[in-house]
Amino acid sequence: MNLIELLKYILLGFVQGFTETIPVSSSGHLMIVKSLIQLDIDFDTLAIITNFGSLLAIIFLFRKDIFSLIKSFFGYLKTKKEEYRAEYRYCWLIVLGCIPAGLMGLVVSKLDLFAKIESNVKIVGISLLITAFLLFVIRNFKGKKEDADITPKNALMVGLFQILGLFPGISRSGSTIVGGMTQGMKRDTAFKYSFMLYIPMSIAAMMLEVGDILEASISTVTWIYYGISMLIAAVVTFLVTKWFREIVNHGKLIYFTIYCTIVGVLVILFL
Repeated sequence: MNLIELLKYILLGFVQGFTETIPVSSSGHLMIVKSLIQLDIDFDTLAIITNFGSLLAIIFLFRKDIFSLIKSFFGYLKTKKEEYRAEYRYCWLIVLGCIPAGLMGLVVSKLDLFAKIESNVKIVGISLLITAFLLFVIRNFKGKKEDADITPKNALMVGLFQILGLFPGISRSGSTIVGGMTQGMKRDTAFKYSFMLYIPMSIAAMMLEVGDILEASISTVTWIYYGISMLIAAVVTFLVTKWFREIVNHGKLIYFTIYCTIVGVLVILFL
């Protein structure tokens, strides 16, 4: 095992974990790191594996909500008890919110629509500026809607915002939280709904890619590197997401507006 190589994977796992759930785009930051440091690494495979680490962290963070939703969904199907109805309905709102980006994701994947731009780091700079603008627009929004108040129209609108997250360099969490807040959701309501959409979308994306990874010729040492990088990504994602929730609830998204603006401008000018 090469220490320098290991440190590279640790760095990339940290970058993935730190940027996955905050509105700055993890894929965009991995592209920036790739542009700054010459690394002989399969970034596509690494991104999938570290994304899995982040997914595990999000599932663990929201484990109580997930368990309650699953229990209520099947409980209502079986008994039709009123106590399960609200969360049963919320489950279908998650499905509804995933449909727009899910369909668009299939189109993008089949037609390879971003093939010519997804490796262009300048696009990341532009995308960060778009994210900064969206976050600036909703910086003072204070909605009133809680989970039970979300309508099918609200869910579809957030789903349409999630399509923005398919574009290279635009944050998925940022676009969906912005979408939720424009629909009058409370900050924490928008935050939770954003990550309830994140889980099935991430699982679906991984299922499309896992076959290629299993068929690839990857050495045992590289698998160890991948495993360490995934673990780093999971731990950092867990800690950062908890911190990000506090930022959202305290209405401090302006910090990310400033960050995205500065980094976006620097990327466009110098990379």
